[in-house]
Amino acid sequence: MNDRAQQLHNLRHSAAHLLAHAVLELYPETILTIGPVTDEGFFYDFLPTTTFKDEDLKKIEDKMHEIAQRNLPITQTEMSKEDAIKLFANNPYKFELITNIPDTMVGISRQGSFADLCRGGHVAHTGEIKHFKLLATSGSYWRADRSNQALQRISGTAFLTAEDLAEFEKLKEEALLYDHRKLGRQMDLFSISDFAPGFPFFHPKGRAVLNTMIAFMRDLQQKHHYQEVSTPVMLNDELWKTSGHYYFYKDNMYFAEVEGTSFAVKPMNCPGSILIFNSRPRSYRELPFRMSEFGNVVRHELSGVLHGLLRVRGFTQDDAHTYCSEAQLDDELLLIINIIKTLFARFGVDSTMKFAIATRPAKSIGTDRQWEMGTEALKKALDACGQPYTIKEGEGAFYGPKIEVGMQDSMKRSWQCSTVQVDFALPERFDVAFINTKGEREQPIMIHQALYGSMERFFGILIEHYKGAFPFWLAPVQVRILPITDAQKEYAQEIYELLRTNGFRTEIDNSGDPLSGQIKSAQGERVPLMIVIGKKEVEARTLTIRHRDGGAQESGITLDTIVPMLQKLAAQ
Repeated sequence: MNDRAQQLHNLRHSAAHLLAHAVLELYPETILTIGPVTDEGFFYDFLPTTTFKDEDLKKIEDKMHEIAQRNLPITQTEMSKEDAIKLFANNPYKFELITNIPDTMVGISRQGSFADLCRGGHVAHTGEIKHFKLLATSGSYWRADRSNQALQRISGTAFLTAEDLAEFEKLKEEALLYDHRKLGRQMDLFSISDFAPGFPFFHPKGRAVLNTMIAFMRDLQQKHHYQEVSTPVMLNDELWKTSGHYYFYKDNMYFAEVEGTSFAVKPMNCPGSILIFNSRPRSYRELPFRMSEFGNVVRHELSGVLHGLLRVRGFTQDDAHTYCSEAQLDDELLLIINIIKTLFARFGVDSTMKFAIATRPAKSIGTDRQWEMGTEALKKALDACGQPYTIKEGEGAFYGPKIEVGMQDSMKRSWQCSTVQVDFALPERFDVAFINTKGEREQPIMIHQALYGSMERFFGILIEHYKGAFPFWLAPVQVRILPITDAQKEYAQEIYELLRTNGFRTEIDNSGDPLSGQIKSAQGERVPLMIVIGKKEVEARTLTIRHRDGGAQESGITLDTIVPMLQKLAAQ
């Protein structure tokens, strides 16, 4: 972390404490839990006596400014765990945190009469906390476990300068303006029904974008010899008990009983992939064995966290599973990393990619040696291609370490998308094996990859990233033909058939509106190209093209040149 990043981290850490301090002065009966720094700013989780509302944020923010202006020194000291327990005698959450600290001493941060359990990393005094804003209230759970006490979260952000805060607020306004749910309605891409919360309905135009994303990924996979499969949506509970999902993920799964037998709707595609691999004996000659699947999965999410396409209950994963020997592992990981780079480059976000390795979580399966081998293999692969990365301690999947790949969108927001996981545990649990060169059974290594991650989520991110103005190759409608009068309808239909036959997503505007209205409608729906057909074009059998950005018109384009022109545009 460079100096400026560390300064910003310390400032936001101090702002989280300032928030807690302000809440206690306004609502003294509130019980504090934790308040970490986040990528966007900070939050603090509280157990309040009354529910915080969004309209309360201004009052809390004003109190924060008042405390900041007291210019209270922020000190960091240590005290024994016994004394810390006495200090937080009426706070069961702090008690739990203190008792779980292995050291005999714990850190305490103080500012005036306020004290909090803390490892340190602060500004010198509250007067340095000037440029901040509270953003939202939301529900949460102690330790992010829905079986624990429900809490309330207040989120905020803070910056080192007023200019940085102003830029953030501008980008937040843009985010509201280009919210994918709003654009999804305007562009007729998708909808969410109260009859199926968390399960999106994709309209023809939205499905066209998804199909284009799938076609691009399918082409990448076929080039690298992945074989596409399909697995059932429901599988017997016993399978999920063998995989461990039943014990580690049960609260997020849906179950159904059929003829006295319990089945689970799949939250993951991996056990189905294993059943295909195990369906017959496999030879070392078949390895690496790469299977891909655009698999529909269902996971239970609380209704309060559902958010358009970004947080859903039912979604599609561009899943793939590779079975390889230990000697093949390094090359397979390098291949996948290169596919990720190709994918991100196609969407124009490769310059913002950030890689991280998520290591063993507290709840996991597998041996120490397996986790060490998997983690080292991921590090080696990223080092080999000169890719910088960070470490996310304890954030791996329960069955193996993983690479996580994030990107930044046009509004400078960070998103985590691709994952690549090395797995020794599931092959062992399912007794997966191939016959090696010695004629003996050997357990392969399993690599899980989902490079879009959730297709729905990636689609939602793209809507906001492009602000609805998809590039030509991805746009739901690539060309709209605008006949000036009914006299040009026949020629418009001829052009329509030509473009559709050559694979371009094309529409004719049959509204009967004046040309200015047709152009306005196409621009509002962010159609990349408009073909204007008037009397002159019909007589000369040519086309006039308008671009959605309002650039110069191109006229006199002949029918024999339009298809190559669009093909070139689609390849960009």
